[in-house]
Amino acid sequence: MDELKTIKSYERIILGIDPGTIIMGYGLIGITKKEASVIGLGVVKLGKIDDPMLKLQKIFERTQSLIDQFHPDELAIEAPFFGKNVQSMLKLGRAQGVAIAAAVSRQMQVNEYSPKKIKQSITGNGNASKEQVAAMIQRLLKFKETPDFLDATDGLAAAYCHFLQSSKAALPGGKSYNSWKAFVSDNPSKLKK
Repeated sequence: MDELKTIKSYERIILGIDPGTIIMGYGLIGITKKEASVIGLGVVKLGKIDDPMLKLQKIFERTQSLIDQFHPDELAIEAPFFGKNVQSMLKLGRAQGVAIAAAVSRQMQVNEYSPKKIKQSITGNGNASKEQVAAMIQRLLKFKETPDFLDATDGLAAAYCHFLQSSKAALPGGKSYNSWKAFVSDNPSKLKK
């Protein structure tokens, strides 16, 4: 009951998903007075399920259960990246589509971001590693727990990327920056040393 009361105190909640058919990462952030904070993060492990259609069903059901539990206002999801393995891209696209369908079935707004855009928004480097994204998102959202899987912090990064893109709330005067270095240069007090 206390959890639900806490959830209702946010002005806006964003669910971020890093889709996958082996591991799906997710993170939820709450927005209050133009500040973001972590509500929760985790993963859905699908590696032991052999039937690809059953995996899609689990992704759909888990996404809906997250929506029903936390009542997010929007979904931010990582778009499939273009790779050489067509089968992998197809599986990833299906996983993403099922998560989107779950959100749409609950009348949620859906926002899609490329992996490069998410990494750029969080670290200032579109080619950053999962470890770099995890370290920076921990700093930005001020939490210490290190999840077992980096897919969870990737889901959180998708949510935070959407927060930055949709509101520019974290930037003084709504000013837009084209790099992390430019932001840091203008806002040294925002960094925790």
